[in-house]
Amino acid sequence: MESQLTGTDRLHLKRALELAEGGRGWVSPNPLVGAVIVKDGEAIGEGFHAELGGLHAERAALEDCRRRANDPAGATMYVTLEPCAHQGRQPPCTEAILEAGIARVMIGSDDPSEKAAGRGPGILRDGGIEVEHAAGEEATAARLLNQPFRKHARTGLPLVALKLAMSLDGRTETAAGESPWISSERSRELVHRWRSESDAIVVGIGTVLADDPLLTARPQAPSGATYVAMGGKSRTGAWARPPMRVVFDRQARLPLDSRLLRTLDEAPVVAVVSSGADAGRVGALREAGAEIVVADGIRPALTELGAREITSVFLEGGRTLAAAFADAGEIDEARVFVAPLLLAGRQRIAALDPGAEDTLIETRFREW
Repeated sequence: MESQLTGTDRLHLKRALELAEGGRGWVSPNPLVGAVIVKDGEAIGEGFHAELGGLHAERAALEDCRRRANDPAGATMYVTLEPCAHQGRQPPCTEAILEAGIARVMIGSDDPSEKAAGRGPGILRDGGIEVEHAAGEEATAARLLNQPFRKHARTGLPLVALKLAMSLDGRTETAAGESPWISSERSRELVHRWRSESDAIVVGIGTVLADDPLLTARPQAPSGATYVAMGGKSRTGAWARPPMRVVFDRQARLPLDSRLLRTLDEAPVVAVVSSGADAGRVGALREAGAEIVVADGIRPALTELGAREITSVFLEGGRTLAAAFADAGEIDEARVFVAPLLLAGRQRIAALDPGAEDTLIETRFREW
């Protein structure tokens, strides 16, 4: 049953959403989840899914109640995602909720995965618990919290976020082909945080040959980002593991002395090669430590990455690869930095060129 939230419901569900952020960068391919247990108008336990393989948010919140000597019987649990009813890395949360005597559960969003999809709420109702699904702003926020998880659950594919930095006239380089720094120091810090929150960073071989990048994630702790469950686990600006570095390299041209392959101890490297790539070069990359994915096209490559439990891809380019993803319809969202610069000559700026033709490119945010 979908319910309009009271002011009290909204307050506690917002807190659960805030707590869920504590698992960002730590729990993939699992979803971000937060939970708050409320009795007689007071929060008596809080928790979030803090790390892959660790307690789920519901069990963490119940453990917090026990730690604080608070009895959850008869209480309301606010949880951002429907409680699981299957055995995975952790036992079913529905069992713990029923055993604790929780009277009411308010759920922020559904779980679209095949092994969940409404089973948990049904089991709770059968056990006599009042179950409600949130509506409105908080429900939307709960869905948006886990877009990579939701897309992967429904399609087997990772969510693709494109990052672009361009000038006011839509350029990433000058007319002479130079590539100046377009974005600011602040935007580069943000990019490192986005990298840390992704399962994989993706570039094309042209970018590697031109720039010899590291593609590592070096985020600063987000300002004021502290996630604390009452009496329980807390975390400030920490990140779980480095994202996989993926190079779309049809002909297996990734240099064996590249910084990517010299830093395999920092993060894994995957080379996506075509079925027609030279077997000798592919073998050399594999021997150097790169993982090899053989795929002819964007969708087959994403399917292979999804099969490896990659739920989110941060697409950094270059332009050729970004265009290929766009042509294939495989970009879910775009994060675009626009600098107050003009890099093209007058004849290349459509607004200053009477003979220029206009082309409309439609972009949208895709919700899963």
